[in-house]
Amino acid sequence: MAGLNAATPLPTDIVLHTRSRVLEIAFDNGARYRLPFEFLRVHSPSAEVRGHGIGQEVLQSGKRDVLINAIEPVGNYAVKLVFSDGHDSGLYSWDYLASLGAHQDALWQAYLERLTAAGASRDVDTTPGKAAPSCGSGHQH
Repeated sequence: MAGLNAATPLPTDIVLHTRSRVLEIAFDNGARYRLPFEFLRVHSPSAEVRGHGIGQEVLQSGKRDVLINAIEPVGNYAVKLVFSDGHDSGLYSWDYLASLGAHQDALWQAYLERLTAAGASRDVDTTPGKAAPSCGSGHQH
């Protein structure tokens, strides 16, 4: 994760819109993004989602209805988002959030294509005998 430097956009406003399930963030460079909770969850910067290298990413499915229960500041460079499925290990730096916002359409399309290729769904699998998806860490919450 990149640290703060002169080019890092800094947030001027962060609003959690619970009903519409959107995190709105405005930056000092004039950019403003509306990032859906599901989008943020499936693009978590945590090692549980991204893996520890190229090709080790863990596809996140069943996250359509995920909520953000809390936003916790981390120093002056990031926030930790606490999701309703128990996932809370990703630190969303200002530059990462700005990048997600700037590339949202392409990232979302690529995610949907990966879901389709894997035969997975944005919805939780409620088939009897199937466990609901976890946060991806392998432990129970």
